[in-house]
Amino acid sequence: MSEYRRLDAPGATVFFTVVTERRRPIFNDPAAVDLLRAALGRVIPDHPFTIDAIVVMPDHIHAIGTMPPGDDRFGLRWSAIKAAFTRAYLAGGGHETRRSASRMARNERGVWQRRFWDHVIRDDDDLGRHVDYIYYNPVKHGCVNCPHAWPYTSFHRHVRDGLYTKDWMCVCGGRSVRPLDLRSLEGHVGE
Repeated sequence: MSEYRRLDAPGATVFFTVVTERRRPIFNDPAAVDLLRAALGRVIPDHPFTIDAIVVMPDHIHAIGTMPPGDDRFGLRWSAIKAAFTRAYLAGGGHETRRSASRMARNERGVWQRRFWDHVIRDDDDLGRHVDYIYYNPVKHGCVNCPHAWPYTSFHRHVRDGLYTKDWMCVCGGRSVRPLDLRSLEGHVGE
């Protein structure tokens, strides 16, 4: 079995990709998105970090989070978030994939892929590219034509805060925009 090593980066800003087991579209259901919000609300007070940007897609989540100074335990946070969501989701009648013998031996449920993908943000340009990637993700996957049309994203907060305009990468009303060039992030975002 492979050994996964994560970079020790106390206080870092980190891009994450978390994927559902077998890419099941759990988050097509708004109730599941609400359960995810509640799981975040339960975990963050005990294991603080700042969610700088997030998008919840039908079968995966992209997020950028900043760890507290001196703390690099982002794996602990995602493990706790996934566990809190899974408990509530299954208790509410949600379904899991068939569990392998390995999963059962580890007492793991069939809701999430075991691991997550992470990338420590290097600088402001790297941060900007990853935030753009997060907000363009619903367009990239064909869920909507414009970022503002996707409801499960912090894009709307960033518009309110003046960091993005509502019409960023928008094609509403026949507007023409050049597609976002994501080549610099290919193979770099966990999809």
